[in-house]
Amino acid sequence: MRVLLATTNQGKVAELKHIMGEKGIELIGLSDSESTDRIETGRTFSENALLKANHYHRITRLPTIADDSGLEVEALGGAPGVHSARYGGLGADDGARVAKLLEEMKDLPPHRRCARFVCAAAMVWEGGQKVVLEEARGVILTSPRGHNGFGYDPVFFYEPLGKTFAELAASEKAAVSHRGGAFRQLATWLSEGESGVLDTPSSADRIVTTTN
Repeated sequence: MRVLLATTNQGKVAELKHIMGEKGIELIGLSDSESTDRIETGRTFSENALLKANHYHRITRLPTIADDSGLEVEALGGAPGVHSARYGGLGADDGARVAKLLEEMKDLPPHRRCARFVCAAAMVWEGGQKVVLEEARGVILTSPRGHNGFGYDPVFFYEPLGKTFAELAASEKAAVSHRGGAFRQLATWLSEGESGVLDTPSSADRIVTTTN
């Protein structure tokens, strides 16, 4: 099965190709010139994921998966949340976004540095759509550690493994991350015969939302 992954983030594509490939699903990404920023106008991760998936499904007519992921810090009222990718202002890179986050948290003691990564993954096909949610909980460190991954990975400390996401190998991160969990849910759903929905849409399957 060939499915469009609506992202230009090559780190994300590489992270997810293996998960989906194990179930016989071939992911193809967007070109670097196709921005998704203008589509992310929703108030929640699920809304943004569906907006992107529907947009690129209409253009390509391919079954399309899109995700919207972000970091929520309890002490910051859930920020940066759906604005995670744009945190720090126009043109800010990963380093600038991490620096802004650490500056805003500089006076917080360890017990108030709890956070979670959230991923909503949406799949849209001719006649239906599905959304799944997954999360990973951790603690925000006071300085970056590790050189793998992307985004806020260097400051997101995952306590069960005693490492930041940026210190994990790609396979380790995929096994425990919010994004890995969400895409495994979709891959399993497709491989267990539910992919027949793609060929014969049913009004009863217009939307299924699973929250973990």
